[in-house]
Amino acid sequence: MWHDQSGAGLSVGAVAFSTRSPRRGRSISETAAFALGNRAKPNYTALSIARQAEVACRVVRKISEPKETEMPKMKTKSSCKKRFKVTAKGKIKAGQAGKRHGMIKRSTKFIRDARGTTVLCEADAKIIRPMMPYSR
Repeated sequence: MWHDQSGAGLSVGAVAFSTRSPRRGRSISETAAFALGNRAKPNYTALSIARQAEVACRVVRKISEPKETEMPKMKTKSSCKKRFKVTAKGKIKAGQAGKRHGMIKRSTKFIRDARGTTVLCEADAKIIRPMMPYSR
């Protein structure tokens, strides 16, 4: 809020202002001149109170509007979202390993048991969970 020398503040609508600017001790008329492109100093009596309020509101909005900062989103590791799923109980599910090539030397039992997916052990799941922050 801007204050004049008497400390009295003026307000129009919901925006508060007074005749003294906190920036370099300018009056509203001087601030209006500054905001309007540093033209010649306006006549103090020529600017009406409504015009002063309009200019002051514009200047105050430029100075005092805080920017909202948000936390950045965490990213899911691309390799994890392609290879793992999370079950309803929160366990990590992955495809079976060892079936890409070399099937001739594998036993029939090994090939049969390696079908589908499996649940990772807890030690491996602890490594994967931090890489998938939104799949819990």
